[in-house]
Amino acid sequence: MSACRDCPRACGADRENGALGACRSAHLPRAARAAAHFGEEPCISGERGSGAIFFTGCNLGCVYCQNASISRGGTGVELSVDRLREVMLRLRDAGVHNINLVTGTHFVRPIAEALSGLELGIPVVWNSSGYESVESLRLLEGLVQIYMPDFKYALSAPAAKYSAAPDYPLVAAEAIREMFRQTGPFSMSEDGLLRSGVLIRHLILPGNTENSLRAIDWVAGEFAPGEVLFSLMSQYTPMPGAERFPELTAPVDPAVAQMLYEHLLDAGIEDGYYQDADASGEEAIPSFDGTGLVFC
Repeated sequence: MSACRDCPRACGADRENGALGACRSAHLPRAARAAAHFGEEPCISGERGSGAIFFTGCNLGCVYCQNASISRGGTGVELSVDRLREVMLRLRDAGVHNINLVTGTHFVRPIAEALSGLELGIPVVWNSSGYESVESLRLLEGLVQIYMPDFKYALSAPAAKYSAAPDYPLVAAEAIREMFRQTGPFSMSEDGLLRSGVLIRHLILPGNTENSLRAIDWVAGEFAPGEVLFSLMSQYTPMPGAERFPELTAPVDPAVAQMLYEHLLDAGIEDGYYQDADASGEEAIPSFDGTGLVFC
């Protein structure tokens, strides 16, 4: 990996020797929190929480990121492969329902190494932006049971404007198809927890209604009922740094959110979730203080 090509940015950075890639990260994983998390969809969080490991850095870099304090790099605890395994096992032993790897795309190789041969007994969740290469996702085949990608953009214009990734719609579509190839149709346990499959998320962005309509239409056209779960989220929270985009400085209009929800139903999407604006606000963002990562 002397010239990194692990994500669609293909920046070529020599991350193994300490150079920072487009993800603002070197080779070894860095994380800012590892603890039970209750902010995911009910089939992920359950009653005991999802064992979320929040990695630092990001290969996408959305201007509105709610986790910008860690996604822009430079923070967190560096983890060797052995240390990452230990973090996962400690979370498992604490009773969480799954191991939730949040924004790990740029650390796919050491994460895959950590998961190889590791008997957790609970599902592993790959929680990502959706901006991933098929080749990297194949490193995770058989190691990840649940894929939870965003499908942020169905249109190139907002992808370029907010994430400098005009190729996002095509790249994410191919990535999600690969995730579905690996897992097949979703499977739920008797107590309503997701055991395997793909859960696609879409965050409604204010001023970008057409993008959301097209994202819903893509999912409805790509997958039949019973194949994937879909989560439509309207809890967008304006964050510092997005002020140069006036449309992003306000929350989602409830009338627009309701219209999109109705469009989702009309499109025939039957399986999934609708998260309303009550879940928004900075108080919903976890504390990235090293919890669960610093131990003897």
